[in-house]
Amino acid sequence: MGGLVMINQVRFGRQSAVRIFAQEYSDANLPLEGVGEYAPSFIITKLGAKVNRALFGGVIDRFERREGDNGPTYSGHLRDATGGVHRFQIAPFQPELHADAEELLARFESGDRFLMMMVGRARWFESDDGGIFTSFRAEEFTTVERNVYVNWLVETSAATLRRLDAYSLSLDSENNNESLKSAGVPSDLIEGMILAKDHYSSFDPENYKVGVLQSLSMALSSNTEIEQMISLSEENISNQDFEDENQVDSASVSNESIPSGDVDDVILNTIKNYSNPDGTPYDTLVLACVEAGFSRESSEDAIEDLRDIKCEIIEPRFGFFQILD
Repeated sequence: MGGLVMINQVRFGRQSAVRIFAQEYSDANLPLEGVGEYAPSFIITKLGAKVNRALFGGVIDRFERREGDNGPTYSGHLRDATGGVHRFQIAPFQPELHADAEELLARFESGDRFLMMMVGRARWFESDDGGIFTSFRAEEFTTVERNVYVNWLVETSAATLRRLDAYSLSLDSENNNESLKSAGVPSDLIEGMILAKDHYSSFDPENYKVGVLQSLSMALSSNTEIEQMISLSEENISNQDFEDENQVDSASVSNESIPSGDVDDVILNTIKNYSNPDGTPYDTLVLACVEAGFSRESSEDAIEDLRDIKCEIIEPRFGFFQILD
């Protein structure tokens, strides 16, 4: 299953896979869009990580399949040692991953909880009030044994500590290339650090340090603490929602609501009835779909499907959609 066997052998032709914990990635809200058709886009974290692709791991905490006109979409959570979750999707246009996804789904639905490693491409959407919500589009994944996960914990802790050290060195420095280099910030982290410091207000990185300590503690006593993490996932799985992804007040939307109509029709009708000449905001479309009984994940994928596959809508401005005439 999947192509990941040894962490150190993961390679990509365009962008390397950043080692990052869910805690740091989920806090990020600075997208950097590439200029040009093939230029990569990034999510910039508070510690200056430039994430186009990432290698991440954890216990499978949620996994589901939804059928659409163009095939199945899979969505899930991986919970890592920091307590955070990496959200990921497998799209209908990734049929090469569907067989492995079905195998995972069968195990998950049987009650099995297991460790996984995944390489994913950074994704995000911007809400009406400017909020950025991140996830990953899966590119490779596999189940792993504890020793492989422990190796990832150690590698990712080292990478995070390196960014923490660079952030500390940057605090008394002017925010430019020459000053940061003189302060000792590694050259490969300078660009991301400049972008991060220009965007984010000052913050206390203590939570990230605690996350590293938790991860190293789990690595040192891997059998006991990893088993506890898996057990906790098994106990809590039925109550887990994608709460942080959703801009909708969960109290107003029943988890057991039955979808009304077709999700594509909901999206298209919402765009038609929205009067803003700039287009319909992304979170307005998601809200309309959720209120009609569809999950947030299926709504997100339906929007992308209408834009990228069916070509019925366009995104003339980032985060705003119009019907293609």
